[in-house]
Amino acid sequence: MECPVDRELDTRPLAQERAFAFWQKDIPEPYWHLTAAEMKERIARARQALGQRCVVLGHHYQREDIIQFADIRGDSFKLAQWAAQQPQAEFIVFCGVHFMAEAADILSRPHQKVVLPNMAAGCSMADMADPEDVYACWDELQEAGIGDILPITYMNSAASLKAFCGRNGGIVCTSSNARRVFEWAFQRAEKILFFPDQHLGRNTALKLGIPLDETVVWDYTLPYGSLGGNTLEQLRRAKVILWRGHCSVHMRFSVQQIEEARRRYPDVKVIVHPECRMEVVQAADMDGSTEFIARTIAEAPPGSKWAVGTEINLVSRLARENPDKLVFCLDPVVCPCSTMYRIHPAYLCWVLEELAGGRVVNQVKVDEETAHYARLALERMLSVP
Repeated sequence: MECPVDRELDTRPLAQERAFAFWQKDIPEPYWHLTAAEMKERIARARQALGQRCVVLGHHYQREDIIQFADIRGDSFKLAQWAAQQPQAEFIVFCGVHFMAEAADILSRPHQKVVLPNMAAGCSMADMADPEDVYACWDELQEAGIGDILPITYMNSAASLKAFCGRNGGIVCTSSNARRVFEWAFQRAEKILFFPDQHLGRNTALKLGIPLDETVVWDYTLPYGSLGGNTLEQLRRAKVILWRGHCSVHMRFSVQQIEEARRRYPDVKVIVHPECRMEVVQAADMDGSTEFIARTIAEAPPGSKWAVGTEINLVSRLARENPDKLVFCLDPVVCPCSTMYRIHPAYLCWVLEELAGGRVVNQVKVDEETAHYARLALERMLSVP
């Protein structure tokens, strides 16, 4: 799909967003009807009043009418780290989803408060790993005699699961360092339990030379005692136990789309996110995190062509910022991250004006015990060379 690069920002009033009925509803009614110009002016006024006391973070997948207000953009871990390095910032407004705001709170300094503009901005992948289901899986594996196993959670998970890993000798990974984290884990245990994204886990295992018959998928929807749909022998043989989770955006990309891109542009380079299915990653020229995708395209020679398998807001931005290259999305049907899209400028305007008025709304706060063990798992990740 060719990405439009000259389209003006089109921000509708919040009340005209068709999905608004499913979003956080306690935003005061006057904000529902603000025009784009009014929101932009009021956000600027609130930012001026707050000065350096507030930073606004924008995830790569955010809509363009949010990114325009961000002090920095990046992936979730990069943003959380950056915010923690801004001691003058009392308020961290995270334009992302809930698990990202939790990570920022875990890594932030005691005096900093993290705010999520729309509390309905979650992550469907993270929601597929309900903590109680993961705890039950762990107990069932122990009861079945499947020991010497180390838990790894992807960054895209609840703080309670990061803490679970911290308590059990485990670790967190990102899409950038998954391979190195897997290697670290195998130096300490025979097996890995990886959640919540099965595709990142499978693709990483394959890069380490682990065959498919030594990976299994744990189906959390099955009742306790079902061994996640596996036999005891399969679990004993497995080196990697993958959670049955996925990213709904990256599941849209297919080998057929890659073949069509190559038919249209024989010299195209295909780059995809490792949350894509195994066959898509193998059919691509390269795969990597959002930071890797952005950097690779930015550093590519003029005139090169890139078919990209990740969220459309990032792809469109890369196309606009690299006018000397052809950059387009593999998926012909535009599919933004629907939960990320819930951060509408009206919500940003609301939380900033409240902060400017001395009131904190939508604060994301992780309790001290959870934060302690989650931080331990994150620190292990940071120690991996």
